[in-house]
Amino acid sequence: MNFLLRFSRAVDWLNGQIGKYVIWLILASTVISAINAVVRKVLNVSSNAYLEVQWYLFAASFLIAAGYTLLNQEHVKVDVLVSRLSKRGQIWVDIIGFVFFLTPFCFAILWYGIPFFLQGYRSGEMSNNAGGLLRWPVYAMIPLGFSLLMLQGWSELIKRIAFLQGRIEDPTSKRGEKTAEEELAESIRRLAEAQTKSS
Repeated sequence: MNFLLRFSRAVDWLNGQIGKYVIWLILASTVISAINAVVRKVLNVSSNAYLEVQWYLFAASFLIAAGYTLLNQEHVKVDVLVSRLSKRGQIWVDIIGFVFFLTPFCFAILWYGIPFFLQGYRSGEMSNNAGGLLRWPVYAMIPLGFSLLMLQGWSELIKRIAFLQGRIEDPTSKRGEKTAEEELAESIRRLAEAQTKSS
């Protein structure tokens, strides 16, 4: 179990690092969208490549960050039903979900997604739109994203089994994290303090 917990920590670190930087893909997509809109309105010039790169960046951010989202317990759950169970019952629901649903689903996507990506890469498939881009970079996000998601699912599975064995604390509790409202209130308080000091 110690080896598995080290593996779990390594996966958590990997998806944590990816999550820190994938946000920049959203920013890049937003900037490209804004520039494209301005150029189209001012210079009456546009290209499908700008539209497609926005789609590529959004797809990449969504797929690559799936593991990070699971790490932070932000995936949708049926809390209405599960919250009525004991903590051990909730952990068992998670274990069943990781073993019988998440893992087979990720394997199925990888089974079809890897050949799909390889075929697009070997053929040099291009977009049908005029001025469109190569398709294989966005196809590569499918196996990459689902591999990271599956690894994170295994990490979460390991943590829940370790919790049931009494080796670690509850992996589902969010300790030390502030809600969006708490962060906003703290920002307002800091701003008010800064204004008080400057005046």
